[in-house]
Amino acid sequence: MLTENPGGNYAFLAADIPYSAGVVALPGYEIVRVVLKEAIPYQRGFDLISDYLEKQGRPRTALCSIELRSPQPASFDAFADFNDSYRSLLESWGLMVDGVNPIARTNVAPALDSPSEPSLYAFGYSSPSTRVNGERTFVVSGAGELVNSDLTSQKIARAKDTSEDAIREKANCVLEIMQDRLTQMGLKHSSVTAVNVYTIHNIFPHLEPAILAALPQANLHGLRWHFARPPVLDIEFEMDVRNNQTERLCPV
Repeated sequence: MLTENPGGNYAFLAADIPYSAGVVALPGYEIVRVVLKEAIPYQRGFDLISDYLEKQGRPRTALCSIELRSPQPASFDAFADFNDSYRSLLESWGLMVDGVNPIARTNVAPALDSPSEPSLYAFGYSSPSTRVNGERTFVVSGAGELVNSDLTSQKIARAKDTSEDAIREKANCVLEIMQDRLTQMGLKHSSVTAVNVYTIHNIFPHLEPAILAALPQANLHGLRWHFARPPVLDIEFEMDVRNNQTERLCPV
């Protein structure tokens, strides 16, 4: 199910969405996560990425994951327009693989102190690794409660319903997507070391019976709850998971 990106030293899970469903480092490499101290406009952020990769001695094709922050949730049409401009930027970098976008992505809208325009928060790139434990590093792209991950309003689970029962169903939908992507990528659920949840709704009623049951490694490593909304209107719950052994802070 994975497609190798030999120019980037990682493999990706292609998907019918404007980004890949996830990426995993090839043997001899790891995915390094770089978090910006402050989010910056994403087009300027790509200039920062270019400079950063050059200093690390890595090509642009090593870029494999992007984390964005948006001003507010958008309509499906506005989201599609943004994705068109985003894809054009990736194409200008020569990052497509046989016309397919290989880059994993999470894009959410902070509920507080949101940026004035789409901004870069973090990115990941492949880097040579001498680690000998054999554990593969990976990033599973963010997903909301869209049945079959279809980017249409008709596919939102329990659309326009934010009752506790509906949020539980939405969370279970997202967890199924995370589990399915891990399986398709040939990864064990136990290899997850970081779980991120993005919602403004109370997750505590669903923590033990849903999230921790599906991703038991969160019992050991914990999970990070971002008080943020998914990037599209009426989607209420988003999640991503990853395994990064190296994470750096970029002062911008």
